[in-house]
Amino acid sequence: MKTIITILRMAIGWHFLFEGITKFVAKNWTAQSYLLNTNSFLSGFYHWLAASPVRMEIVDFMNVYGLILIGLALCCGIFIRLASLSGVALLTLYYFAYPPFGVSVLSGGYSNLYIVDMIFIEAVILLYLFFCKEKGFSIDSLITFFKSKKQEKMEQPVTTMLTRRETLKNLVSAPVLALLGVGANRTLKTFGADAFTGATVQINQMELSELKGELPKGKLGNLEISRLILGGNMIIGSAHARDLRYASKLFRAYNTEKKVFETLLLAEKAGINAISTGILWSLEMVAKYKRLTNSKIKMIFQTDNGEINRAIDLGADALTLVGYLTDNCVRDDKMDILVNMLADIRSQGYPAGMAAHDIEALIICEENGIVPDYYMPTFHHDNYWSAHPIENRPRFEAVGRLSRDHNRYHDNLFCRLPDLSIEFVNRVKVPVIGYKILAGGAIDPKDGFNWAFQNGADFLCVGMFDFQVVEDVNICIDTLAGLENRKREWFA
Repeated sequence: MKTIITILRMAIGWHFLFEGITKFVAKNWTAQSYLLNTNSFLSGFYHWLAASPVRMEIVDFMNVYGLILIGLALCCGIFIRLASLSGVALLTLYYFAYPPFGVSVLSGGYSNLYIVDMIFIEAVILLYLFFCKEKGFSIDSLITFFKSKKQEKMEQPVTTMLTRRETLKNLVSAPVLALLGVGANRTLKTFGADAFTGATVQINQMELSELKGELPKGKLGNLEISRLILGGNMIIGSAHARDLRYASKLFRAYNTEKKVFETLLLAEKAGINAISTGILWSLEMVAKYKRLTNSKIKMIFQTDNGEINRAIDLGADALTLVGYLTDNCVRDDKMDILVNMLADIRSQGYPAGMAAHDIEALIICEENGIVPDYYMPTFHHDNYWSAHPIENRPRFEAVGRLSRDHNRYHDNLFCRLPDLSIEFVNRVKVPVIGYKILAGGAIDPKDGFNWAFQNGADFLCVGMFDFQVVEDVNICIDTLAGLENRKREWFA
């Protein structure tokens, strides 16, 4: 029994101690983002703590040194009852910040749990240690033993031998703690401090303090949407990397579900309040993120035929006929499909948009009286190295086969006729969301943002990695503030 208690106590103690040390050695560690991102019934309390720099200094100090002292006490077996009770108090605060009543995006890797998670289990064990008389091999036991020996004045040889054995057993934590410390030190030197340790997950806030201001917004129907919209490529994993065949796999490997959620959190804090994505499972992921974080991010879903009702069930705020569908229906003279889909979306009270890779698809639809609530054309210039010659750009090439010829389409150009696109955008009287405005990463954001806004786009949909979010928001703010030659009025 003593051995089992000792192992349990030291295991939990090491968890506390390592988390505390990790946060101590991490530069500028703070629990502020952890507190600000809470969405439980006690979130008001946690947000209150995070709102004050003075309170945050106290919280961070107690977090780091509380973890270290509780961990040391439990590992060494000293002041066990006090350490156990303090540990329960700290774990209770962690537990109710992100209670596992389903799943938690910030659960430190322990997802798909209900009520009982690692924090809950550790707290129960610490409660047991607090009430249980047996504390295992510990310094507390040594202190108790020597006090008892002094009182009873027991000096028999047998007792002395027993005392030496008991002493060694009760000091067993020292070599174990030393070995764990050596291993932890090597890990920290090799990999650095891990910000995602257990209960106190730290969302990387990037350089939010470097934001240049508030990102302007516009109207899409009754929706207030930021001028910069997050693209869904990070979820779907489509990199448009020309002949770099490994790039999309690398893209997906980086953007795990956790990384996607971090990026969405960061984007919202930077002022981006909408994401446009296609493929139902990607919408399901965003819907899951919204459910877990109580997010208000708007979901603009690029829908195929037959997906409308499911997308609405998942919480889509606006629905766009996906680009390849529009291209194919116009090419194959099946525009009645587009008419019926727009009518279906509108009948359910949602803004109905239409995307296309080929601007002529939208022009032909307009000529046939098919006008959506907003357009979403591919919208970028062709002044970059990998763009193929304009004379080699047949209609609907983006929904055809990729060519091995550098002078023909090879997943490299998405706005086939930029001048015609500008003419169309400046003529239409509904909001325009420009997408693929950076031509799959071929155009610098400063150049692409300026070109798209100057030539009439009301919103820009841009795929971003987490480390690009703040920079792109700042570029968008600067671009909008410096627009001088835009001729089209804002329709949003």
